[in-house]
Amino acid sequence: MKEERSEFSYRVYDDISELNDQDARLLKEAREVTKEAYAPYSNFRVGAVAVLENGEKVTGTNQENASFPVGICAERVLLGTVATLHPQVPIDTIALSYKSDRQENDHPISPCGMCRQALVEYETRVNKPIRLILSGQKGKVFVIETASMLLPLAFTNKELK
Repeated sequence: MKEERSEFSYRVYDDISELNDQDARLLKEAREVTKEAYAPYSNFRVGAVAVLENGEKVTGTNQENASFPVGICAERVLLGTVATLHPQVPIDTIALSYKSDRQENDHPISPCGMCRQALVEYETRVNKPIRLILSGQKGKVFVIETASMLLPLAFTNKELK
């Protein structure tokens, strides 16, 4: 028997003021786009903004539905939009933020498992890592160099070949 370990590191900033100008602007946009989310049931609005390799920006927000399984997370809305409008264009960075009426908005959140799988699939599809900036409306900011770090032992296209 052999034991293996999977670890990753990420940068933690005390607040947005410690980010470089480009990352700070992107995070501000993600915080702002949370207003466009459709979240009448959870009141947990998530906004995502991506900067593509070609310089374009694309946004996505969570979209809830009275039939809960029909809703979709901001990350997957964003990935579907990028894949449709800019096929095969790599994403450099995605900033994610949220705003909740029921809790403090002062700490980073991380993509759910389904979104982690979708992010890894996009990285594989275009053969480029996606850098993530995660934060609430205020407070700490996490910067993760590649989305695949969030899903060790991911199920990928290699298993289907």
